[in-house]
Amino acid sequence: MAADLFALGSCLERIRMQDADVWYLSNLKLDQPEALALQRLIAEVPWRSEEVVVWGRRVAQPRLIAWYGDPGKSYTYSGIKLRPLPWSPLLLDIKIRVEATAGATFNSVLLNYYRDERDSMGFHSDDEPELGRQPVIASLSLGAERTFILKHKRAKQLRPVRIRLASGSLLLMRGETQHCWRHGIPKESRPCGPRINLTFRNIL
Repeated sequence: MAADLFALGSCLERIRMQDADVWYLSNLKLDQPEALALQRLIAEVPWRSEEVVVWGRRVAQPRLIAWYGDPGKSYTYSGIKLRPLPWSPLLLDIKIRVEATAGATFNSVLLNYYRDERDSMGFHSDDEPELGRQPVIASLSLGAERTFILKHKRAKQLRPVRIRLASGSLLLMRGETQHCWRHGIPKESRPCGPRINLTFRNIL
């Protein structure tokens, strides 16, 4: 991992970054093997292909998505309006484990399904009004390892921070992170298997 870490107890490790509060856990304990959880989510989630507006053109997102949450916790980003699906037992169990580790409560989760190395996430910040000024975002990765990159919005002299997100890892972003940094996941140059990313958040 290309970042300076220090331990917080035996759980999360902090990534030293200016104007940010980012933590990493290499493996979140689930009640089943990560590979099984990945397979179940791929098979059970009603994945959606959505379009976003980029430079005035509508293009398909290079991944599939799904939105789950408490009743009424809709989410809008990039012109997409997502209404929550009811929590499944698997997602509720994962949510409880993520909350216990993150020290925060969440009422919704955005799932991103990266089918192979060609799927990606463009640079953005999770700074929509319904998330609040300093949102807590807890991101669980399952499946193929991918590179998560953060870039400072204003301090161009700062180098991008690159983190290889292992299967079962949890990344926690809070404080000023979304206000000061953008993040994304680029395409891979080599073939890789599927990955699902679950980003837990709290809709105000």
